[in-house]
Amino acid sequence: MTKSTLTRRGFIAAAAFTPFAPAILRAMPATPLPDTGAEAEPFTRHNISSFRTERWQDHFETLGKGAIVCDTISRALHFWSGDGETYRLYPTSVPRTDELTKRGYTEVVRKKVGPTWTPTPSMHERIPGLPDVVPAGPDNPLGTHALYLSWPAYLIHGTHDTRKIGRKSSDGCIGLYNDKIAELFELVPVGTQVRLI
Repeated sequence: MTKSTLTRRGFIAAAAFTPFAPAILRAMPATPLPDTGAEAEPFTRHNISSFRTERWQDHFETLGKGAIVCDTISRALHFWSGDGETYRLYPTSVPRTDELTKRGYTEVVRKKVGPTWTPTPSMHERIPGLPDVVPAGPDNPLGTHALYLSWPAYLIHGTHDTRKIGRKSSDGCIGLYNDKIAELFELVPVGTQVRLI
């Protein structure tokens, strides 16, 4: 009888604590992003529950070598392999503003491990003091891997600053966690079709 009483008490204690668990988990403050001169986005929590399901058939006539859809609303990247056997869904960072967001069709034209970053002239105008080139390494905003698109200066790349994922935080590119871009990098051949929506 004592054993069932303790089990019942344990159950009651756990049930009483459960409604407070989400509040406790939310209590941790968010670390602000560094000031880049762009208008700050109000803090919004985005997670996997906001991802929309996408079908490659809604965007491409065939899979070809593979297909990527970058959804700037749900902040997710969808990948399908050319044989249709592999599907991946990744959380991303997206451009800060609509002016920086390019939408439409492109493709992967080059892949690079340890990319260097060369800020564009428009980035230098918006953010004075940027270096001309940042070599590969922990200070490089392109992270560990990059997929270059046929649009000049637009990439799908990693980031060392994990706070950017799930937010409007880029100057036009699509960013992924470094471990996720490394995984995607191995799956994506040059010539993979890409659509940004």
